[in-house]
Amino acid sequence: MTDTVHDLIIIGAGPAGLTAAIYAARYRLNTLVIGPDIGGTVTSAHLIENWPGHKATGMEIMDTFVQHVKDFNVPILTDDVKKIEKQDDLFIVHTGKDIVKGHTVILTMGTKRRKLDIPGEDKFSGKGVSHCATCDAMFFKDKDVAVVGGSDASAMAAQVLSQHAKSIKIIYRKAALRAEPARVKEIDDNPKIECIFNSNVKEIHGDKTLTGVKLDTGQELDIQGLFIEIGGTPITAMAKELGIELSDTNRIKVNADMSTNVEGVFAAGDITTGSNEFNQIVTAASEGAIAALSAFNLTRKKK
Repeated sequence: MTDTVHDLIIIGAGPAGLTAAIYAARYRLNTLVIGPDIGGTVTSAHLIENWPGHKATGMEIMDTFVQHVKDFNVPILTDDVKKIEKQDDLFIVHTGKDIVKGHTVILTMGTKRRKLDIPGEDKFSGKGVSHCATCDAMFFKDKDVAVVGGSDASAMAAQVLSQHAKSIKIIYRKAALRAEPARVKEIDDNPKIECIFNSNVKEIHGDKTLTGVKLDTGQELDIQGLFIEIGGTPITAMAKELGIELSDTNRIKVNADMSTNVEGVFAAGDITTGSNEFNQIVTAASEGAIAALSAFNLTRKKK
């Protein structure tokens, strides 16, 4: 443990965390960013076309975020955070390599996408298997694709894909979609979309890229793209241990200023209940900026 006490410790290095770091630096806060995956899940997107002013791969966009943070001389520690403790007015953050202290904390750990855990899923990730229709739909123009899942996320993915793909099959383990009725009606009315119920994808196969899937019913589908939309798991275990209030969906409950029920702790990005739970770079960055301002205001008040 060092004697340095940071004004702000940002846990997570995706769009929310890195944006918070940029704003915190401009507020002259002594800031440290800690995260195991610099850039977050965005780096796996083949092409992002909805980040204003810059169309590029997820990796390219996040490289600009990282460079921007470095331009402000904010240190980024590539490490896992194991535990956070509050002692009086300080937060003690335990990483795999060190222990650091801070007056305020912004949690931006994001979510971990659920996987099917079936043969071929990892092999064809980025080679036909995707978790983001908004990001990757354009790559499947005039191709046959499938979406796994039955919620609003999967229905929305199918609608996005219908603007590009030749055909879309929704594969769902239950007998009916559980998306909003209006969205289900749009799915039913779209001639490009077909639902395959009471089925699970058992295996993904192909050569250099995905060419098809096998279902547990024995049916085989010849497709070129598989979009896995079965939700994500917010990384909130540490927040819960710290006494932070979570929603029914296991997200951190935040106020308009991104504050939590624990004074000095703010949260931003996919991990929160903010921005109508719309998981996008632009909303994560917005929440990160707001959280940094709130951390600055609290720090100034205390000093």
